[in-house]
Amino acid sequence: MNPTITAFAQSPDRGRGLARDMAVRWAFEEVGQPYHVRLLSFAAMKEPVHRALQPFGQIPTYEDDSLALFESAAIVFHIAERHRALMPQDAEARARAIAWMFAAKSTVEPTIVERSMALLLEADRPWHTERIAMLDERVRTRLSDLSRWFSNHNWLEDEFSAADIVMVTVLRRLVGSELLEDQPAVASYVARGEARPAFGRAFKAQHAVFTAASA
Repeated sequence: MNPTITAFAQSPDRGRGLARDMAVRWAFEEVGQPYHVRLLSFAAMKEPVHRALQPFGQIPTYEDDSLALFESAAIVFHIAERHRALMPQDAEARARAIAWMFAAKSTVEPTIVERSMALLLEADRPWHTERIAMLDERVRTRLSDLSRWFSNHNWLEDEFSAADIVMVTVLRRLVGSELLEDQPAVASYVARGEARPAFGRAFKAQHAVFTAASA
């Protein structure tokens, strides 16, 4: 029986491939694993039946037989554990790839998401300009750190892995911004991820939900 994930019935990203089920879809596509998607309204996400799977009332979740998981990176890691193609087989390289997954979610993503929320929700505040400038500088610092790495590496490890799925989906929140364009090594890394056929299939599947909801 194929695993089932949950996703937005009406995604707030308007079909840009930024919702957090994107990483999970991409991982499935990389390994050729069929999966089912259960679409949820915002109201249904807060109901007890969904909170039993995701205590914070978010998406995605993952169900396969008796196993239920939440948090996109944890789900991607589980998929990678079951499919050799997404995780280095060398023990030390595998450990480094896992460290990069933590870095993507714990070090890189928080600054990017905080900036996105400030742009979306705080534009009318008197301190908005100063706050955005501060957050921009924090993001630039993270991107500069990554740029040094990608000046000598195509991927986070020698070969594409689950760590790149997580990192690219985090960085894609900056696509179209000067912050990313000012770091060509990082922008090229994101473009390499987006050029993978599995990414294209995952993006198409997620975008189809938005198209159907908008029809």
